[in-house]
Amino acid sequence: MTPALNKPLPEFEALATGGVKFTPQAYAGQSVVLYFYPKDNTPGCTTEAMQFRDHHKDFVKAGAVVFGVSRDNMASHDKFKQALDLPFELIADTEEKLCHMFGVVKNKIMYGKKVKGIERSTFLIDGSGILRAEWRGLKVAGHVEEVLKAVKGLK
Repeated sequence: MTPALNKPLPEFEALATGGVKFTPQAYAGQSVVLYFYPKDNTPGCTTEAMQFRDHHKDFVKAGAVVFGVSRDNMASHDKFKQALDLPFELIADTEEKLCHMFGVVKNKIMYGKKVKGIERSTFLIDGSGILRAEWRGLKVAGHVEEVLKAVKGLK
């Protein structure tokens, strides 16, 4: 079931780097930023991760926890996280459960062929587990600042 704006998130569990098990309940009382991206170590995804990294202290100050989500496995995520010195965890959604739940798997055209890919998207969940904002098919430039502004607006 796809989460709907201003409705509670359905129950789910996901594994992240650092041995973290993500569930919406585990972060009750905190805002959660879930950002979905296509692939570790690609130009746009690297830029986006670095922007979340560079604003991470501001997100923490605003009472939010940030998680990146892609279909990459844990080993890939660990390398990506280490290479960029990311202060937040990355969820390995290798079975695409979260990607399908949030409706971010899209048909894309790459080199003239249809492929399934992840649409760059971000979701903001408030401290009560309610989906408050979503950005789909977004451009990296200026996006992190926009999400931060929305997080601050929840208070």
